[in-house]
Amino acid sequence: MAGKPDSKLKLLYLKKILEEESDEEHILNAVDIATMLYQRYGIECERKSIYKDVEVLEDSGLDVVKTLSPKKGYFVASREFEPVEIRLLSDAVQAADFITKKKTQEMLKKIEGLTSVHQAAILKKQVYIDKRIKSRNESVFYSIDKLDEAIRENKKVSFVYTKRKLDEKFAARKERKTFRVSPYGLIWTNDHYYLVANNEKYDNLMNVRVDRISSVELLIERARPISEVSGYKQKFDPADYVQKTFNMFSGEPEMIELKCGNELLESMFDRFGESVDTRVADGDHFYLRTEASVNHGLVGWILQFGDGIEVSKPASLREMVAQTAAAVLNKYQ
Repeated sequence: MAGKPDSKLKLLYLKKILEEESDEEHILNAVDIATMLYQRYGIECERKSIYKDVEVLEDSGLDVVKTLSPKKGYFVASREFEPVEIRLLSDAVQAADFITKKKTQEMLKKIEGLTSVHQAAILKKQVYIDKRIKSRNESVFYSIDKLDEAIRENKKVSFVYTKRKLDEKFAARKERKTFRVSPYGLIWTNDHYYLVANNEKYDNLMNVRVDRISSVELLIERARPISEVSGYKQKFDPADYVQKTFNMFSGEPEMIELKCGNELLESMFDRFGESVDTRVADGDHFYLRTEASVNHGLVGWILQFGDGIEVSKPASLREMVAQTAAAVLNKYQ
């Protein structure tokens, strides 16, 4: 191949070199590029041909900037993802507990490939890798792919769900159950990935941790219409569902009213959005009305604010909070 430059391959390799090796702080001139083309790919070329090839790449849409100072040459000014966007992607991958350590490292390496090698090196130094617990389920990506296919094709699926229980000797053992469900959505919340589905034995929705799922099989049967098992008429709304669900405990949505301390206004807007129904209660409190699934997940969320929130309605939720608070108090008396 040396000494016989292929114009098509040369353009591809030139684009690769510019994207990988150049940025605003690392400018490549024609000599740099010609040297890399020869050393890496055995392609010999003259400097003048580099100028023309760069113009072709510019015409094709590559954002190449020509500089005169402090160094004469070229660099790629913008890419599909900006450095800050790549940082956010890297942080998200690391924060996701359902992604295994092995897959996390593989994905981080791919993400780094979206920028120059120089910016990738800086990113590696900036990214904080903590000691969080990661899933050991290496088949989680396969499960997500099959579940997504089932949702798109409106088909039922079967899978094995694994969870740990204490046996009579207080040792943790794995308990496996097989489920047949109608899948409606995949939701990433609280650093976990959940499948929202209907167990064919019941007429409601259930939330299942995807990292505890294995042996997913796409079934021939059509999924049940979402309207048969929930308040959604046409299709599942993940954003609405997450807003009404606390700690991914399933349950029927009800209208609730909370009396909140004024200091919690920002926290309530963060959780329910700024359009949530609020009104003044007195000089120190406001009322908040919204729909939410009434269950122990909601109770736990309310109690985290201590005496900052009082349940006004419904009476059943008020009673649940009171009973839970009394049980906790009893433990410490």
